[in-house]
Amino acid sequence: MSDGCSYTLTRTLDAPATTVFQAWTTPDAYARWAYAAPGSVQMDVRPGGVWKAAMVTPDGTEVPLTGTYLDVDENRLLVVGMDVPGRAEPSVMTVELDGDGPATRIELRQTCDTEEERDMAEQGSTMLLDSLTRFLAEGPTG
Repeated sequence: MSDGCSYTLTRTLDAPATTVFQAWTTPDAYARWAYAAPGSVQMDVRPGGVWKAAMVTPDGTEVPLTGTYLDVDENRLLVVGMDVPGRAEPSVMTVELDGDGPATRIELRQTCDTEEERDMAEQGSTMLLDSLTRFLAEGPTG
């Protein structure tokens, strides 16, 4: 993998780090903002823990996703391995949170094998961050 196939997205979210972390690590909350089919999200949020979700594409197709948590530091860091069919090693996404007050800076990083894979992953991650921003603005019961 080359550094040329990496991307980093950064946002400032209008929510405390604890709320952002819970949005990423609570199955019901995650399903509401991350385009997952209701009831499909399973999370064992600890290093080595497994996660599963069925993502719903705009045309309604469900795409099963699986992986493991590689590193977890509550309210600060999630390193998520995403299984890729045909590859021995997972694709790794790092989510860092920085915030002690009412706002949180989130940085999402991923390195991909090809420029095409990077462009698709970056587009998907941008959509996720847009949806997370809306979810947080609506509040936990929005």
